[in-house]
Amino acid sequence: MSLQNKIDFAIIFSVKNANPNGDPLNGNRPRTDYDGFGEITDVCLKRKTRDRLQDAGQAIFVQSDEKKTDGYPSLRARAEGVLGKDVLNAKKTKPEDAAKLACETWFDVRAFGQLFAFKSEEKDGVSIPIRGPVSIHSAFSIEPVSITSTQITKSVSGDGDGSKKGSDTMGMKHRVDNAVYVAFGAMSPQLAEKTGFSDADANTLKSILPKLFEGDASSARPEGSMAVEKVIWWQHSSKAGQYSSAKVHRTLNVKADGSYELSQLEGLTPEEIDGF
Repeated sequence: MSLQNKIDFAIIFSVKNANPNGDPLNGNRPRTDYDGFGEITDVCLKRKTRDRLQDAGQAIFVQSDEKKTDGYPSLRARAEGVLGKDVLNAKKTKPEDAAKLACETWFDVRAFGQLFAFKSEEKDGVSIPIRGPVSIHSAFSIEPVSITSTQITKSVSGDGDGSKKGSDTMGMKHRVDNAVYVAFGAMSPQLAEKTGFSDADANTLKSILPKLFEGDASSARPEGSMAVEKVIWWQHSSKAGQYSSAKVHRTLNVKADGSYELSQLEGLTPEEIDGF
């Protein structure tokens, strides 16, 4: 049975001396908007969510290179290797049947959706769009962020006697000094009916969100530099929802120190979950 109640959620998390999401078009500096507020894209948050789901034993279609568990070199190879080549052949399998099988196989496909668009050896390829019921917004900091940039040595030159370093050995490292971010999301029962996303799947997501940054450490994000402080979970009493997601999200007022205030909507009680 698919998801029975509309769900809204929010993730409040802190960043201290870390680069939460570098911008490759800006020297990998932490992303900011034009007003200086820190930004973490929805794509970045979904990547971390997929990784935590994979750590929890869920089957994930869009796997990161460092977390591949099946050896497939590409998404197409994984799709054909797991589902079979005939499934992605529009002449042999109906697109809706292929979509259903993909949703049954991979958690992230039935949660976030996926576009299966592959060329075939013949003239016509395959394009199977799947719209997922789980949406996650980009996260933004509560206040404009302070960014510190430091020049670093990337490597030691192998030329000559090794006593001199070339210009190519120098690089820059950037970090957000201290900030609190908030991201919002929602789950649609109407779209869940199409993908088979269930109440059990929603509870699985609920269980991993407090651990969103565990096992995600790197040179840019040292262990403990990013932490989920709270997950706010609103479960409506119907598929259509008692209130719009915009109205629900506006009841949360997060402050720069990570504390927050919650306004109550009649008949909708939020669940406040501590970070891991």
